[in-house]
Amino acid sequence: MYRNRIAKTVLLMSAAVVLTLFAGCRATTRDVSPDDVVHYDEGYDFSDKNAIVDYLVTSLVTKSPLAARSDRPVLIVYGVANRTSEHIETSGITDDIRQEILQSGKARFVNLTQRDNVAAETDYQYGGSVSPETRLQRARQVGAEYIVSGTLRSIEKKQPKQVRLKKKTLMYYSLTLELTDLQSGLIEWTDQAEIVRESSKPFIGW
Repeated sequence: MYRNRIAKTVLLMSAAVVLTLFAGCRATTRDVSPDDVVHYDEGYDFSDKNAIVDYLVTSLVTKSPLAARSDRPVLIVYGVANRTSEHIETSGITDDIRQEILQSGKARFVNLTQRDNVAAETDYQYGGSVSPETRLQRARQVGAEYIVSGTLRSIEKKQPKQVRLKKKTLMYYSLTLELTDLQSGLIEWTDQAEIVRESSKPFIGW
């Protein structure tokens, strides 16, 4: 009788532990503000993109030549080259840079990604279906004065092999942005944003 009671108690305690473990392992979701700084590991993430874009746009619109201009010069974005070992969609960086510069009122942009569509629409309007009074005029597009381009680089440094309970990794990211004068070919502005992050992961865990 006594043994049965002990066995029943152990069984109930084991069941409670299992239920607690399952409750702790269940999937959860939560909303995160895009302005929050969130890092799950040492890799590049949206928090890094926001920090890089904020720094470089502030530098670009507050320094020469854009800071000295009041006529909103026209820029064109030729993208950011990804020189890291990771698959990073750099178009998100250039989209955010263009958006923040436009909102600052310091410059305007030629829409490079819509250039083929603009040409197709122009051809359509001159194809006979659109009245001459309402169709757009040819050779009225605005030429860009500056090119915005850049390069994203990374360096990964892992802790050397030795007896330890955790594995450390050091990641370095840098984005160099340039503003090139199309008339002269001169780089009129450049700056670099850097991020260095160390992560530590236990060898045992999930």
